[in-house]
Amino acid sequence: MAGPVTACRSCGGRLTITMADLGMQPPSNAFLASLAEVAAEKRYPLRAKVCEVCKLVQVDYDVAPQELFGNYVYFSSYSEEWLKHAERYADMALRRFDLGSTSLVIELASNDGYLLKNFLKIGIPVLGIDPSATVARAAEGIGVPTLVEFFGETLARKLVSQGRGADLIVANNVLAHVPELNDFVAGIAALLKPRGTATIEFPHLLKLIEHVEFDTIYHEHYSYLSLTAAEHLFARHGLSIYDAEEMPTHGGSLRIFAAHARDTELTDSVALHRLRAQEAAAGLGELDTYRRFADRVQACRRSLLDFLARAKREAKRVAAYGAAAKGNTLLNFCGVTPQDIALVADLNPHKQGKLLPGTHIPVVSPQALMEVRPDYVLILPWNLEHEIRRQLDGVRAWGGRFVTAVPQVAVDS
Repeated sequence: MAGPVTACRSCGGRLTITMADLGMQPPSNAFLASLAEVAAEKRYPLRAKVCEVCKLVQVDYDVAPQELFGNYVYFSSYSEEWLKHAERYADMALRRFDLGSTSLVIELASNDGYLLKNFLKIGIPVLGIDPSATVARAAEGIGVPTLVEFFGETLARKLVSQGRGADLIVANNVLAHVPELNDFVAGIAALLKPRGTATIEFPHLLKLIEHVEFDTIYHEHYSYLSLTAAEHLFARHGLSIYDAEEMPTHGGSLRIFAAHARDTELTDSVALHRLRAQEAAAGLGELDTYRRFADRVQACRRSLLDFLARAKREAKRVAAYGAAAKGNTLLNFCGVTPQDIALVADLNPHKQGKLLPGTHIPVVSPQALMEVRPDYVLILPWNLEHEIRRQLDGVRAWGGRFVTAVPQVAVDS
């Protein structure tokens, strides 16, 4: 349901502590076709609060999932690094789990088939589930069967009744996108075979706080998870997290491994114990940790605005690269306009020719950016910084310099 959230979406605890207030913002992927659509553009409160009980960080205003994901324009296959990440995951799963031609691998939020195709090509049956018909069509086009559905317990039980229980459930960067967390995790428990494993990846709240990654807060991300909050959530549905890996993706993520708690052969890994200790040492169990975060967010905002003002005084041209959700959060929070940043380039043709939500900066192709020859290129998806620098290496030929903004502005020397 859309609207204000008054209690924790995981445990029902109180939400009284504000971690970040980013103002009124449009959904981060609600691109505009033209300026004629500006008058009808919707904005919603964007605040992250922390549950006093289970310490789950979450937005306190829900935008309807269909508005956010019904015509999704993010395609995983446009990122080389993410494709490589998916290949490495498939290799790991084949080594670690007993998968074969009679197994079934199900991915939740399977996008355009970027991951499941790796299992399909070696003869392991797969099924994708994604609410967006846009990306599902792309997946079907490469042979990945995909259900266009929002996942939850009802769908899970329907699949099990059809004999489609999962040996391996993959859920990469979707748990944060789910408004009804308990229904989603109950679905995982229902869909998973008795000896199956579910692996779930999500940006790690610990890294978000350490590196001031507030731009990963947007309406599509209903929740921001720590291992501690995830363990509370999964245990509520009879699932036990028995292992975890730290990943470099999205500024620092966790991959957790969960199984039915009744599977007594599994024991907690050394890595899991270490991560619990890290979170405790970082103060994730203390409410003051979350209160202090707001000051660091404001410092980042001032840093970017100072840079843009200086560039304008010096008559320098600033462009951006990556029409990413995190970039839209940053630009809208800072009140950036097309007079500050003339354009943003993106490799995704589904975004080109449109305007960024809120700021209305035009989205162009990377080639168009190169033709403009800006003095500065602000890299918005900083998690893909190295890949973008390689793609735009020609910027240096005219003396152009790359810039990142989080946690503070950094300009190439």
